Amino acid sequence: MATTTLKEILTRRPVAATIRLTVPAGAARPAPPVGPALGQYRLNLMAFCKDFNARTQKFKPETPMAVVITAYKDNTFEFTVRSPSVTWYIKKAAGIESGSGRPGHANVSEITLKHVYEIAKVKQSDPYCQFMPIESICKSVIGTAQSMGIKVVKDLS
Repeated sequence: MATTTLKEILTRRPVAATIRLTVPAGAARPAPPVGPALGQYRLNLMAFCKDFNARTQKFKPETPMAVVITAYKDNTFEFTVRSPSVTWYIKKAAGIESGSGRPGHANVSEITLKHVYEIAKVKQSDPYCQFMPIESICKSVIGTAQSMGIKVVKDLS
């Protein structure tokens, strides 16, 4: 059981809000959706945009990045950037715009186990997956692909 010290309790800042956004990599601007979401909590828009764009410069432009912003009552903030969603990676690997309207009945495309492994390696760097075995992440990616109507095969022929 973890115990908190008095110093930790006294240094905690009261949280005003937790904001979840999807922002294209390297394209955070004070315009919507970022501006209104952060502006209502009086957060420094330019500081967020500059930090976010610096953290996401290694990704291709227009890659949708999930960001969780914790706004504090003293008008400061912290944020974490997650890699794009598994569905986005699967659609890119399969070369399609959207999944099947009837998953389980109609397959719209195929991906290989190599694609699944590569997606799982990228997702393993996310904070909530870093302690999961790669096999578990691969099974999750396969399940997501099947629910989108995408067949997972050993090799594309």
